[in-house]
Amino acid sequence: MKKIKASTPGKLMLFGEHAVIYDRPCIVAAVDQRFMVTVEEIEGEEIVVQAPGVGMHDYRKKLADLGETRIPKGLRFVEETVRSFYEKHKNGGLRIKTENHFSSEFGFGSSAAVTVGLAKALHELFKVEILEHELFEFCYQVVLKVQGVGSGFDIAAALYGGVLYFVTGGKRIEQLKVSNLPIVVGYTGVKADTPTLVRQVAELRRQHPIRVERWFEEMTAMVEKAKRWFPQGEWFKLGKLMDENQEILKKLGVSSVELDRLTGAAVKAGADGAKLSGAGGGDCMIALVGEKKRRMVEKAIEAADGEVLKVKLGAEGVRIEK
Repeated sequence: MKKIKASTPGKLMLFGEHAVIYDRPCIVAAVDQRFMVTVEEIEGEEIVVQAPGVGMHDYRKKLADLGETRIPKGLRFVEETVRSFYEKHKNGGLRIKTENHFSSEFGFGSSAAVTVGLAKALHELFKVEILEHELFEFCYQVVLKVQGVGSGFDIAAALYGGVLYFVTGGKRIEQLKVSNLPIVVGYTGVKADTPTLVRQVAELRRQHPIRVERWFEEMTAMVEKAKRWFPQGEWFKLGKLMDENQEILKKLGVSSVELDRLTGAAVKAGADGAKLSGAGGGDCMIALVGEKKRRMVEKAIEAADGEVLKVKLGAEGVRIEK
């Protein structure tokens, strides 16, 4: 039986969290920690999934039941991706194996990574031609079906890689020419609940629309500046912009004690700027810092009970592995 293996990068949000859900731009980077998905045709009319990263070692489900009955939380994106593909391209049984080269705890976008990797592998396995923008739309619709809300920036990062300027729903996706990004990533040790935080910001926006829209406009202006400054290597300016972005994220109520502690420690140790990355509530923070002060900033993050993650930004997007 034929077998296809695809890999996708994780992501880190650099600017524009939460505002990107409301037709605003953001800047997101793919990271070199990759997610692997292997798909193989098998006899029968069921899918068999091995996903040790989420504690699933021999999950089985009949093709006729896809999307029906209870779906384990860790396999919702896997099952919906297969179901959506089989709606248009009915085929037989599948064995799916996923491998995390990064922990789903870190907030690197494992849901988007598995969706893009699996979708790419399925189209390759069954020789179904699809353009990149069509694959983005397919995966974006999977995410919306599973969680009801999302901007698609993590799908874009997994698909295209690099450092992207992105507008909600893929209205604009532009690669930025960025090299040697001097960034330090710290993990709080707390797993964030992204859907809850998104709903929390939505409720705040409903209660205080003028105030929140003003903050979103300020964040939009920051993203536009960052879009110009990243290719120019204006790290000091970008660092200060990160500090400003973090202050707005605090006002939105999505920062946390842990995130505040790590970002504060990084800046105090000499970082040009620091902010949370992603939905907030936990997961990761990022700091811009020159090479001379990098180790001091890393030590400060560790002393503040954070874990320094060794990642490189601007990684290649989805690819078929030989």
